[in-house]
Amino acid sequence: MKILGLTGSIGMGKSTAAAMLRRLGVPVHDADATVHALFAPGGKAVAAVSAAFPGVLRADGAVDRAALGARVFGDDVALKRLEAIVHPLVRAAEREFLARHRRHGTPLVVLDIPLLFETHGEARCDLVAVVSAPAFLQAARVLARPGMTRARLDAVLAKQMPDEQKRRRADVVIPTGLGKGPAWKRLKALVQEMRGIAPNGSGR
Repeated sequence: MKILGLTGSIGMGKSTAAAMLRRLGVPVHDADATVHALFAPGGKAVAAVSAAFPGVLRADGAVDRAALGARVFGDDVALKRLEAIVHPLVRAAEREFLARHRRHGTPLVVLDIPLLFETHGEARCDLVAVVSAPAFLQAARVLARPGMTRARLDAVLAKQMPDEQKRRRADVVIPTGLGKGPAWKRLKALVQEMRGIAPNGSGR
């Protein structure tokens, strides 16, 4: 089984690229979606997050992501405490995903991880694709989101590896600034290529 790592900075179009890969029949493990599930009512992270950050639960028993975000925003100690709870659970879900698809003989899967390079996740992948768009377009996309400000965007970008570095480290760059057509064409070719090559066995 071959593993494609998918990453990219905020606002670069990674979710769109992941949706395209699903349309191409490739199973995708979405790290962000896993976090959403962990924070949902009855989720595996709810009790630990509530204990570490009292007052962040909603009435339905889910973690209030906005309230939690406000607690850790700009506080590196609090953020590391949260990551120590969440990251092991996300990795466990990823391992279950990979094991399940190995059992089923799936030829190619995708690990969609926003901070792939920052967490050295590329070592678990055969190839890494980085989605990228011009900085002005990235900013326009992100600032159009509800509640987003320039200061918050700058804080997020400060914790992410610069796009230029990600592109240099990528095996493949997926352009998302020229519409969906070029991105679809590049992803389709990449999937065909990866399904036709032998995995290296031990990752990159």
